[in-house]
Amino acid sequence: MEEVTRLQLPKPKLVATDVDGTLIDPAERVSARTKAAVGALVADGVPFVLATGRPPRWIAPVVDGLGFAPLCVCGNGAVIYDSAADRVLAARALDVDTLGWLADIAEKELPGCGLAAERVGASAHDAATPQFVSSPQYEHAWLNPDDTAVARDEVIDTPAIKMLIRLPGAHSGNMRATLAPLVGDRADITYSTEHGLIELSAPGVTKASGLTVITERLGIHPETMIAFGDMPNDVPMLVMAGHGVAMANAHPEAMAAAKEVTTSNTDDGVARVLERWWN
Repeated sequence: MEEVTRLQLPKPKLVATDVDGTLIDPAERVSARTKAAVGALVADGVPFVLATGRPPRWIAPVVDGLGFAPLCVCGNGAVIYDSAADRVLAARALDVDTLGWLADIAEKELPGCGLAAERVGASAHDAATPQFVSSPQYEHAWLNPDDTAVARDEVIDTPAIKMLIRLPGAHSGNMRATLAPLVGDRADITYSTEHGLIELSAPGVTKASGLTVITERLGIHPETMIAFGDMPNDVPMLVMAGHGVAMANAHPEAMAAAKEVTTSNTDDGVARVLERWWN
């Protein structure tokens, strides 16, 4: 990793950041310092994008904390969401045949695992169909009040932006290593917690692919972008960005992919970097 403390980096033309473990603290708050730094870059006309594993319906608290509604890459890149208009602009989903195939592989190779599916509508709280459904065997890695428990086959009977596979007591990295050779290029596998949870998306869907849609729309070259992240699901965008920044609390894979390591999410790591240009 190159020494960045003395580098004179050009002002970024776009800033993208992960949310959990990166932008917000463990209490899910945007600190006053981070809010001020982000507000200053937005006032300067620089686009600010959230790039998160969260679905659109979990963006509102972040918007409240920031004090403005940014463009968002949600679902690890599967969804482009305009939080100001509460509108899903684009989405890429796993089809039903692929969901069934992945479920069979997961249940064979990871005995005892539970399945869940994340879906998306036209807006954050589109109630046309349940947006998160899980099988009876699925144990949540975190509180999810939006969950609808259904039969196993109902989890995979509708296209989904993400399939989640949960195996309590397992390490997510080991789960990915088990399934990746079998899944090949039929789905993209990543994880955002080490607590026995992996997330599968349509082939080629990553935070980098979602950000590519945005950079192309804005006419901004990725080399002029700065990105912040902390987990393996952030690696593609950290590599894509001209300057990828990992948090001090980051997973080793994120640190290895970044060009700089800032302080932790509890110590205003994002703000400390942004203040080089906006203070």
